[in-house]
Amino acid sequence: MKSLLADDHRLPERVLMGPGPSQIHPRVLQALSLPTIGHLDPAFVRLMDDIKQALRSVMQTENTFTLPVSGPGSLAQEACIINLLEPGDKCVICINGVFGGRMKAMAERCGAQVIAVEQAWGRAVDPQALRDTLQAHPDAVLVGFVHAETSTGALSDAETLAAVAREFDCLILADTVTSLAGVPVRIDEWGLDAVYSGTQKCLSCPPGLGPVSLNERALERVRSRRTPVQSWFMDFAPLIDYWQGEKRVYHHTAPVNALYGLAESLAIVLEESMPATWQRHRQAHEALAAGLQAMGLKMAVPVAERAPQLNAVEIPDGVDDASIRSSLLDQFGLEVGAGLGPLAGRIWRIGLMGQSATLENVQFCLSSLSSALEAQGHAVDASGAQRAAAAVG
Repeated sequence: MKSLLADDHRLPERVLMGPGPSQIHPRVLQALSLPTIGHLDPAFVRLMDDIKQALRSVMQTENTFTLPVSGPGSLAQEACIINLLEPGDKCVICINGVFGGRMKAMAERCGAQVIAVEQAWGRAVDPQALRDTLQAHPDAVLVGFVHAETSTGALSDAETLAAVAREFDCLILADTVTSLAGVPVRIDEWGLDAVYSGTQKCLSCPPGLGPVSLNERALERVRSRRTPVQSWFMDFAPLIDYWQGEKRVYHHTAPVNALYGLAESLAIVLEESMPATWQRHRQAHEALAAGLQAMGLKMAVPVAERAPQLNAVEIPDGVDDASIRSSLLDQFGLEVGAGLGPLAGRIWRIGLMGQSATLENVQFCLSSLSSALEAQGHAVDASGAQRAAAAVG
């Protein structure tokens, strides 16, 4: 039988500027192809320790329980929720987009009583709204929020939200799937008790791994549970013995080659340095925003609340969303994302994540989008967009 990957046109090369996955560095692709070894091989165990240390540096924490779970960011999200919540627990979940809503749904499946702090999509979570809710529900045990909401590109003030939650002695659960390595995420400094992320966004690693980090307060919550965690696979207690024990206890067959890729991805991020990678994402965002403005397009999120790595752009009146995205993909090999939920058909989501966050990609996106819009009869100043972006870059 011929290889299922033999057709060169079956898996075309794309420029990934959607909400994830992002471009993968050649070094990461090379790491993925290294020979597989056993998941309890002493050499692999040493690599596990190196990955944990590198993750602690990227996540800005000294938490010993900092490791990648074997599954995407959604699994990391659910793992944190089902370990920290039990039936009957009251929690407050901040919702300003799809993924806050998903956090609420997962908590409800645990049997928790969820109090929602609803915000307009495309806006940051309001700390005062959280404080008002906690004052009305002082028996809440956990506050959950999404740092950078992938469905809208809104960036909330995680440090302030965490401070409010601490006033009421709540555990703090933060979704950093889109924010990690794109903007500062300071777990220890901000007092975040439990954090989860994904590898396919600003870490520029293939999808399939979910970094998590829990401090001692969160781990004590896990150890003192009254009821077993609903999922055997996602129970953190035995996972600790696999990733941290003196003698590693078999838990599951880890995705060895995927972890090779993560190890190389983390090395690349740390070589650049965290401040430098945050600045690169910011610079690419500002160049893109300037170019879009010169084209007459509007950003959907207020300036002070934008996540630089996920840019929500309002679709002009009379422009067909799907046909523009199809044109970008088919003619230019450029992927951008559609809107979700109430923003479907109203915004494009342009990702500047990890290796995708370059000024070259910004210029390519502006040029391609200009051509696609002009083909639909929507006049834009394409050259002006290029100049505006270059002036910022």
